[in-house]
Amino acid sequence: MPRPPTLLRRSFGTRLALTLALTGVGGALLAALLVNLAFQSRFDSFVSQQQQGREDQLLAVVTASYVDAGGWDAQALSTLAPAAIMTGAEVTVYDEAGQRIWSTADSAMGAEMGQRHQQMMGLGPVGEARQLPVVVAGQQVGTMTVAVPQDGLPSGEQEFLTSVNQLLLGAVALAGTVAVVAGALLARRATKPISQLTAAARGLAAGDRSRRAEFAAADEFGQLATAFNTMADTVEREDQVRRSFAADVAHELRTPLAILRSQIEAVQDGLADPSPAVLASLHEETVRLGRLVGDLETMTSADAAGFHLELQPVPLADLVATTAAGMQDRFTGAGLTLQSDLESVIVTGDADRLTQILTNLLTNALKFVPHGGRVTVALDQAEGMARLQVSDDGPGIDPEDRAHVFDRFFRGRGPRVGGSGVGLAVVDELVRAHGGRVTADSMPGGGARFTVLLPQAASKPHTVFTNPSQQLPTVDVKQAVHVDRGEHS
Repeated sequence: MPRPPTLLRRSFGTRLALTLALTGVGGALLAALLVNLAFQSRFDSFVSQQQQGREDQLLAVVTASYVDAGGWDAQALSTLAPAAIMTGAEVTVYDEAGQRIWSTADSAMGAEMGQRHQQMMGLGPVGEARQLPVVVAGQQVGTMTVAVPQDGLPSGEQEFLTSVNQLLLGAVALAGTVAVVAGALLARRATKPISQLTAAARGLAAGDRSRRAEFAAADEFGQLATAFNTMADTVEREDQVRRSFAADVAHELRTPLAILRSQIEAVQDGLADPSPAVLASLHEETVRLGRLVGDLETMTSADAAGFHLELQPVPLADLVATTAAGMQDRFTGAGLTLQSDLESVIVTGDADRLTQILTNLLTNALKFVPHGGRVTVALDQAEGMARLQVSDDGPGIDPEDRAHVFDRFFRGRGPRVGGSGVGLAVVDELVRAHGGRVTADSMPGGGARFTVLLPQAASKPHTVFTNPSQQLPTVDVKQAVHVDRGEHS
C-alpha cells in the first residue's frame, strides 16, 4: 500500500499548528498588502496634489511677471529658475503667438542646478510636458509648459514612504511570530484531549478494560470523552457478562453431563443394570440438558437480533388454560395446588413464545414452592394491557434480589436460591420482544408474584374454554385441588 505524502504523515497537532501559523502569516501579509495599496493610493494622490500646487505657484509667478513688466520679459521670467529647480521641473513660457519667451533650459544656472537637484533627490527624467494657459484680465496672453520627473519622489516624501513600508514589514514579521507561537500553543492544547483519548483507546484495545478518558471541559472533546467512557463501560460490562456467561454455561452443563457420564460408566462397568429407573434418570437429565440448551438458544437469538415472532391475535385465556393443564401432572407430583382465575383477553403475540413465558414462570414456582403450597395464575386487564400474574405462597424474593431476578444466571442470596438462572431471563427477553414488561415482587403475606403486561389486540367476545378437556381441574380460586408431593428435580 503506498504511503501518504510526508505532510499527511505528520501528526494532527503538527498539521494544525502549521495551518494556524500559515493562516496567521498569510492574514498578516494580506492585511499589510491591502494597507500598502490603500496607503500608496492616498500617498500618490497627496503627491499629485503637491505637484499641482507647485505648478500653480509657477503659473502665478509667470502671470505676475507679465503683469509687472507690462508684457513678456525674459529677464523678468528668470526669477522662475529657483522655483523650477526645487520641483525638478522643466518650465517653458510661450507668448500668445507661440514664440518661446523663456525656458529653464535657456538658463545655464537653471539647467545645471536642475540636473544636480534631480541627482540629489533621486528623481528620474522628466516626462511629457503639460500646457497651462497664462490668463491676464480674462484673456490668454501665453502658455506655460511644465514637464515633471516621472520616476522617484522628493527626498522627504521618499523617506516617509520608506519608513511606512518598514513599519508594515515589521508588523508582518511580528504578526507572523505571534501566529507561529499561538498556533503551536493552540494546537497543543487542542490535541491534548485527543492524545489522551488515543492512549485510552489503545489501552482498551490491549485488554485494559479499566482505561477511561480524562476530561474536564464540556465542549465537543468533553462530549467525545464522555461517549468513549460510556462505550468503555459497556465493553467492560459486556466482557464481564461474556465471561460470566461462559463460566455459568459450563457450570450448568457440567452437572447433567456428569450425572449422565457416571450412570453410563456404571452400566458399562457392570456396577449398575440398565433398569427402567436408570434409564428414566438418564432421560430426565437429557431433558434437563435440552431445556437448558433451548433457553440459552433463546437468549442468544434475542442478542443477535434474530428473534422471530409469528404475531397474530391470541386468546390468552385459552393459551393459559391449555399450558397449565399440560403442567398439572408436575404440580400434582410435587404436592402443589395449581389454580387459576382467568378473564377473556386477546393479545397480539406468538403463541409458542407466550406458552414458553408461562411455562418458565410455572417451572420457577415448582422449584421454590414447598410441599403443600399453592400457585395461582390470574389473567385480567390493567393499564390498558393484558395482565398475567403468577403468584405463590412460597418464600418471597429478597429485596436486594428483586432488581436482578431477570438477570442471566442470577442466583439470589435469599430463600429462593437454586436453578440455572436462565428461565426468568428468557421470560424477560420474550416479554420485551412482545412490547410488554415483566416485574417481580413479594406478596404481603409471603410468597412471590410475577406480573406480565402485554399489549392487547382488537378483540371481540371470546369463549375462554372452547374444549372442556382443556379446562384446569381448578378453574377458579374456590375450586382448588390439593395433591401429594412427589419427587421432582
